[in-house]
Amino acid sequence: MQIKFGTDGWRGVIARDFTFENLSRVAQATMDYLNRDGLGNKGLIIGYDRRFLSRDFARRVAEIAAGNDIRVRLTEDYAPTPAVSWAVRETGSGAGIMITASHNPPEYNGFKIKEAFGGSALPVTTGIIEKIVAYNEENNRRIISIPYEEALSKGMIELFDPCEGYFHQISRYVDLDVIQKAGISAVVDPMYGAGCGFIPRLLPGVDEIHNSENPSFGGHPPEPISQNLEELSALVKSGKYRVGLALDGDADRIGAIDEQGNFFSSHCIFTVILRHLIEYKKLSGAVVKTVSTTRMVDLLAGKFGLELYETPIGFKHICELMLKHDILMGGEESGGLGVKGHIPERDGILLGLLLLEAVAVSGKGLRQLLDETMDEIGHFYYQRIDRRIDNAAKEQLITTLRLHPQTAIDGQRVVATNFSDGFKFIFENGDWLLIRPSGTEPVLRLYSESGTEEQVERFLRQAIVIAGC
Repeated sequence: MQIKFGTDGWRGVIARDFTFENLSRVAQATMDYLNRDGLGNKGLIIGYDRRFLSRDFARRVAEIAAGNDIRVRLTEDYAPTPAVSWAVRETGSGAGIMITASHNPPEYNGFKIKEAFGGSALPVTTGIIEKIVAYNEENNRRIISIPYEEALSKGMIELFDPCEGYFHQISRYVDLDVIQKAGISAVVDPMYGAGCGFIPRLLPGVDEIHNSENPSFGGHPPEPISQNLEELSALVKSGKYRVGLALDGDADRIGAIDEQGNFFSSHCIFTVILRHLIEYKKLSGAVVKTVSTTRMVDLLAGKFGLELYETPIGFKHICELMLKHDILMGGEESGGLGVKGHIPERDGILLGLLLLEAVAVSGKGLRQLLDETMDEIGHFYYQRIDRRIDNAAKEQLITTLRLHPQTAIDGQRVVATNFSDGFKFIFENGDWLLIRPSGTEPVLRLYSESGTEEQVERFLRQAIVIAGC
C-alpha cells in the first residue's frame, strides 16, 4: 500500500493498513532519513499510547532503529504525546516517534514523527519520508533490525520515564500552588487514553474518571467533543465539581465542561486562555489560528494589538509559524492548542492546567470568563456538521466552487474569501461559512459562525444545498 502522512502522522486500521509489515517499512524509511541527515547519531525518543498493540508496535520501531545504529530511549510505559515531544527537545535527540492514533476510533493506530524542536514533523519532512518509503519498496530495501531483548542488553535501547522532565516544565509554566490554594473542585476525563493519571499527579485532589486500561475506549472514540463527554457533564451538573477537563487519546487535545455543566469548546478555551496569557501572565506575541477557528480570536488579537495569522487546518502549519515568528498562542478547532515558552506542539495537559489557573486567579468560572470577553467583543455562535459525499461528487463540488465561487449566500453578500483549505466565505458583518471537503475521507465538513444561532443554521442549510448532499 502507498504510505501517506496526514495532518499529523500516518494512521491506519490495525491489521488492515497498520500492520507490523507496513510499520516496518515506514520505520526503516524514517531511520534512513535520520541517518542521511545526520540526526541518527543524536538518538531517538519513542513513546506509545494505550491502544491495542501500541507497546509492541513501539518495540518494533525501536528494534529497527537499533538495527540502523540509532540509540533509542523508549518510554517504559504509555505516555502522552506532549511528554514525548518535550523529551525530544530536552534531551537534544534527533527526533521522536509516537505510536498513537490520537482521537481516532479504537480500530486505528498511527505513527507520529516529532522533529528535534519538539513538534510535529513539518510537511517537507514527511514528504521526504514518503518518497523514501516508495524508493525502498521499488529497490527491495531490506528492513534492518536487532531483536528487542538483544538491543536492550547491548544498550541500544534504554527504557526511561519521560514524566520527570515534563512535569518540571509544566510546574515552571503554571502556578500549581495558586490552583491548589484556590481549592477548585475539578474532575478530569482522560478518555482511557495516555493522559491517564497525569493531571492528578500534578494536582493531588483532582478526581479522574475513565482511567482504566481500555483499548476500546468505552465504545467512543477518545475525542473530547460534546457527544463523548456526557458523563463528565453530568458530574459537573451534579454540583460536585466546578470544572471538567477532557483529554484525547494521546493527551495533545483539550476539551472542557464549564461551571454550568455545558460543553466548553476549543474556541471558548482558545479565547479564555489567550486573554489569560495576555492579562495575567503579561505575555505578548502574534496569534495563529486555522481557517475553521472562531472569529473571537481575531477580535481579541485586535483588541490587544497582536498580529494574527490564519493557516490551513493542521497544527503542523501553526508549528511552522511558531518556529519562524514570536507566536504567543496558536490553535485549531479540533482542540489542539499551543503556547509560547513551551514547545511548538499541542498540549492538552498544559492547556487544561492553564484553564484551572485562569479560574483560580480570577475567582470566576469558565463561562463567566468567556461571557465577560464576549460582552466586549460580541457574542458568537458556532456549529460544524459533517455530511457523507462520494468522491465523484466531492471532486465536482471542488471544481464548481473554484470556477464559480459564491457571491452571496442566504441573501448575505460575500465580501472576502479564503480558499487555502476548503472554501471560506466571509460576509459584511464578519459572519462566515466554510465548505471543506476532507482530503482523506468521503466527507464534507461544513462550518459556520455568526452572532445568532439562527443565522448559523441558515448558512449551514444553504451549504447543504450548494453541496447537493
